[in-house]
Amino acid sequence: MARYVIFSMAIFLAFCMLSCKAQQQPCAAYKFSNNKQFSSCIDLPVLSSSLHWNYHPSSNRVDVAFRHTGVTDRRWIAWAINPTSGGMIRSQAIVSFPRTDGGLAVYTSPITSYGTRLEQGNLSFPVLDLSASNQNNEMIIYASLELHGNISTVNHLWQVGPMSENTPMMHSVAPSSPNVKSMGSLDFLSGRITTTRSSSSTLRNIHGILNTLLAYILGGLAGFGSGIFLGARSHGIEHSSHKIIGIVLFCLATAQVFGGLVRPDKDSKYRPFFNWFHLLAGCSTLILGIFNIYKGFDILHAAKFWRLAYSGVILTLLLATLLLEIYTRWCMPVAKRSMSDTVDNNTSTVVAVAAMEV
Repeated sequence: MARYVIFSMAIFLAFCMLSCKAQQQPCAAYKFSNNKQFSSCIDLPVLSSSLHWNYHPSSNRVDVAFRHTGVTDRRWIAWAINPTSGGMIRSQAIVSFPRTDGGLAVYTSPITSYGTRLEQGNLSFPVLDLSASNQNNEMIIYASLELHGNISTVNHLWQVGPMSENTPMMHSVAPSSPNVKSMGSLDFLSGRITTTRSSSSTLRNIHGILNTLLAYILGGLAGFGSGIFLGARSHGIEHSSHKIIGIVLFCLATAQVFGGLVRPDKDSKYRPFFNWFHLLAGCSTLILGIFNIYKGFDILHAAKFWRLAYSGVILTLLLATLLLEIYTRWCMPVAKRSMSDTVDNNTSTVVAVAAMEV
């Protein structure tokens, strides 16, 4: 009995160790159906993908296989190297997707803007033995790259996106989406990968923080400027309503500032018109500003906590405004009338006493 228990425990522990090893390095255990073998591989941190390669330092050639798993619908996949920076622009991509006729497209595509449709074109370095496969719910791209210069570390990106007929469509650009985290640097010699964060994603967060926390000081101007900068960099990504409301807010705030410089005197016949303009512009700025910040939350796919926190701040300010308005319109006049009656009574008493003394 004891031997049986010990034997069972040994089998169980061995199974656990093998399972842990498989979970830690699933790419190392993968066998390609075309019998291709790669000396190195790494499981990429997002988008259910892995990269396999053979690096030849003498010729600076690298044979790669980019593998994407969990494919349940028509989608495009891409793996790219950016020789100049770590971002999407100027990256040199290899793209594959299933065509509507049942075939499999695989080609090279240089990325020149955020609005790219992944058009076919030559890369800045030679690409040989280009092929792809789509079976068993996984897509794989094979290629041999002849890199320029004696380099082993590259900036690389990988992406997945939806299809419309035979046209690749824009992937998700939400900051919380794994699609904006699929980039980093890769050392072909050591196999070390370092993930990087998109600079535009960081700028979007700064833009949101400036407008949310400092909206009534300098943050509006800084947020407006960062929004213009983001729009200039994000070709093909449009948030029209958010942008239009931001421009209207900037115009209203500017009109309010310059309006204060030309405010008519109290006895001017134009003063009532100015007061109405000042009131309407101020209320419109507040309402549109709050609404646009919520639009920003939708664009950023912000966590529920931030929406609730901002809503709490707004409700607190509204409550304080309501209480101050009640105090100004009702409490202060009552106090003034009471004080006036007291002064009148005291004055009457003094006059009466003075008359009696005379």
